[in-house]
Amino acid sequence: MPGFRERVWDNKRTLTDMYNLQLSAEQQEIRDTVRDFVVREIKPVALHPDRLQAEDPHFPLEILDQASQMGLRTLALSEALGGAGADHLTSCVVAEELAAGDVGFATTLAQTSALGHLLFDVAMTPAQRERFLPQYLKDDRYHLAYAGQESDPDGGGWNYHRPQVAEISVPVTAVRQGSGDWVINGVHPFVANAPLAKLFAVQAKTDPKASGMNGVSILLVPRDTPGITVREPAKVDVDATGAQVYRWFHGTGGEVTFKDCKVPGANLLGAQGQGCLFGEAVAAGRGNPLVQALNLGVGRAAYEAAVDYAKLRIQGGRPIIQHQAIGTILAEIAIRLEVARNIVWKAAWAADHAEDYAGVTDLPLQTVAKAYTSAAVHEAALLAAECFGAMGVMKDMPLQKYVHDALVFVHAETSNSTAKLQIAEAVAGYRRP
Repeated sequence: MPGFRERVWDNKRTLTDMYNLQLSAEQQEIRDTVRDFVVREIKPVALHPDRLQAEDPHFPLEILDQASQMGLRTLALSEALGGAGADHLTSCVVAEELAAGDVGFATTLAQTSALGHLLFDVAMTPAQRERFLPQYLKDDRYHLAYAGQESDPDGGGWNYHRPQVAEISVPVTAVRQGSGDWVINGVHPFVANAPLAKLFAVQAKTDPKASGMNGVSILLVPRDTPGITVREPAKVDVDATGAQVYRWFHGTGGEVTFKDCKVPGANLLGAQGQGCLFGEAVAAGRGNPLVQALNLGVGRAAYEAAVDYAKLRIQGGRPIIQHQAIGTILAEIAIRLEVARNIVWKAAWAADHAEDYAGVTDLPLQTVAKAYTSAAVHEAALLAAECFGAMGVMKDMPLQKYVHDALVFVHAETSNSTAKLQIAEAVAGYRRP
């Protein structure tokens, strides 16, 4: 049946042409521009011994301003609204490059960029966009924050092959007044970007009688609204029980308190009871693997530091990179990072081509990328530290920072154990109600 074979070959060729992770000339130019910016501006600050020893998460605002002027703060915002219109793959490429310089710096920009697209391109009404977009575009220090839960609302548990039964806990309430305004009260214990944000998308319980996310809405709250307070936690803080807690997180973040905080009724984002800003793709593990790209950048930074040091350190009359033991370690790291990059890019491509997802795989690729990348990069950072010997744990050397940064990703978002259960359900073909 030559006609049948020809049709099969044409279908395979079409799929191959469609599924392609080769970066375009424009994407390569963006990557190289960001990489040059990281080498010139970010690394000299991020790797300064004084900053490493102080474990200071704050980055000079002037350098964040430069990144904004390059278009990195509005990277994912559509071109029609004044942004760069970057797709998920391009955003992930940029996130990796920035995180290879400093993951905190990269996280701040990635958070604002991703939220910029979700808020202005997707969620806001034209009237809301008219009010908030001009401020966002003209102010290099106009960052965004989401005070709420992205997914997995039961706090990390997972009922394998069973529907979720845990009640969603939202610590903030909003009551509608007769005037139509909303009055917000409560505390979100930790909100990424909070110290820098000038606009918050706040998840609040608006209907105490409704169950699940049906009683939860999202409200837009400008930073200068009376009744909102941001407290940036210390590295060593005290929790509600009085116990000391050592906090390690990427970028900036803080506790956001609302006390009789009044916002106009027009600040309701979407319909009342919309619940979550993030869509079904994220909940299904098929969203943008931006966090995994940041994670990959940390692994690459550790790898590049290990390679540079191995070329400089002389032992036995030759650089240690020429010793078999070190060469094997570096090869192990390179393998892990190359495989991780492939799954991150594949997940990003699939998020950009949702209509063609089934032609690639039925697995939740973002979840696969989370489970693999967080473990692989943590292992890679530990292996890189081995190349430095005792110097790998010194406070004024970057390897101890990379190991800590990589460990944060292992416990970020949902746990790897839960991620694997999500993947297992997809393997079994189970669809959650």
